[in-house]
Amino acid sequence: MCTREQYTVGWICAITTEYVAAKQMLDTVNDPVPLSHNQRNTYTFGKVGSHNIVISVLPIGEYGISSAARVAEEMIHNFPNLRIGLMVGIGGGAPSPKHDIRLGDIVVSTPHNGHGGVFQYDYGKTMQDQTFRQTGFLDQPPTVLRAAVSELRAQYMSDGHALDDVVSKILDKKPRLRRDFARPDSATDLLYKAHVVHPKDSEEPCNVNCGSDPSLLVTRDPRGEYDDDPAIHYGIIASANQLMKDALTRTKMRLGKAWNGAELHPRNSSLVGGNVCNKQLFSNQSEMLTTIRISNLTSYA
Repeated sequence: MCTREQYTVGWICAITTEYVAAKQMLDTVNDPVPLSHNQRNTYTFGKVGSHNIVISVLPIGEYGISSAARVAEEMIHNFPNLRIGLMVGIGGGAPSPKHDIRLGDIVVSTPHNGHGGVFQYDYGKTMQDQTFRQTGFLDQPPTVLRAAVSELRAQYMSDGHALDDVVSKILDKKPRLRRDFARPDSATDLLYKAHVVHPKDSEEPCNVNCGSDPSLLVTRDPRGEYDDDPAIHYGIIASANQLMKDALTRTKMRLGKAWNGAELHPRNSSLVGGNVCNKQLFSNQSEMLTTIRISNLTSYA
């Protein structure tokens, strides 16, 4: 049995659905580690490759920075040798003409223009001219993680990746998960123009509520034989304590977003990444585990 000092990767999930997905990525499940009786966190222990990983989930009904920070702080206290932090959260993609982000794609945060890779868009100050100026940015990830991203990026550019195979093997092993976790058909990935307003409180899918009139849709060419699908994008990821559901604001920001990406304690060395999808999707393979903190991005913001 591993001791708590042997765990070096901490993985926090925002909701139960993400917790289920995270646990499927473990190669093996380890025996529980004895901890004090006044614990507020619950943990799953396991291993991916050579990495011992501890996974926790926020309590039902608790969201936001303060709750995630408490879970992370207690995890760090219980497992003093954690070196890498991962988080699985929910968010939306913000595609643009330059960045063809589609459902199922992956967004990995990388430093850009002096920013560390995560942009907290609701942290700032309102000026006298009524404009809002963002001032919140996380520090950039440690050099070793950024170097690992460069290595994986080069590998994927030349050889591609096998993310779909990873997902398929998990769903074949546990078919009852297929209904809620399988990737939707690409034909359902309809990107509406920013001015299209989706009806409130409707449970019908977008193609029923908003129709499929070509004049309302952004035209995108099918991906080719040598295009990665899902694609992996690198750049700034937006984070906040509020949920972004306004397409016009999204269009102004022009960013791939991971809404829970800034919630881990700054002592937890991490890099943020996300999967853009309609449903929760197992998007992260073991070779990426040492390089990214993961958030599932659902739909378009």
